[in-house]
Amino acid sequence: MTDIIIQVRSELINNINEKTKANSQNFFKEKVKYHGVKTAIIGKISKEYFKLIKLKSKSEIFDLCETLWQSGYIEESFIACNWSYYLCKQYTPNDFKVFEKWICNYVNNWASCDTLCNHTVGEFIEMYPEYINQLKRFAKSDNRWVRRAAAVSLIIPARKGKFLSDILEIAELLLLDTDDLVRKGYGWMLKVSSQKHQKEIFDFVIKHKNNMPRTSLRYAIEKMPKDLKEIAMKK
Repeated sequence: MTDIIIQVRSELINNINEKTKANSQNFFKEKVKYHGVKTAIIGKISKEYFKLIKLKSKSEIFDLCETLWQSGYIEESFIACNWSYYLCKQYTPNDFKVFEKWICNYVNNWASCDTLCNHTVGEFIEMYPEYINQLKRFAKSDNRWVRRAAAVSLIIPARKGKFLSDILEIAELLLLDTDDLVRKGYGWMLKVSSQKHQKEIFDFVIKHKNNMPRTSLRYAIEKMPKDLKEIAMKK
């Protein structure tokens, strides 16, 4: 283990907050491994220690991220996500394989999934939009976190009004998913997209509302005007 990883872990342990530690599991249905460090402190540690490694090669930093992911601690996964995102200007197409490996092998909760996919993967997709077809492949995975990743990787691009047709296609692929966190994931994606494409998202919801899980539907229409919400919710 490199000295920097030892230092990061020591820093996390030194910043354990007993209240955070006591409450951390409450946010997850699945068992999560955590130190109990506040999110703001994790962000600060990420930035401070990235200054010490930023002159290393991208592959070396990705290897450090891999080591952090392997620990299973949620705080360490957040630092890995932050470090990989800090390198976004250096992304190349081959990096998708690295990100996919992390999702498939290490992501085991919604927070790690969203932190990695919203920023690192979302930025990558904006840079290399041809890889959006890989997200459609994700939507057919047996792994719940990979399926959630198919949707939440498009949150930031959707906020900018991008990839509407692809968003609708992924939502259709995930439409009848039985996993609650996948349902919430694609509902969130539709909600964000609706802020730029209200009519198209509303039309999609109306078309599928008899089959669409209510969780997904409620998420999708959350930002819409009251009259449209009423139409969408009416059975």
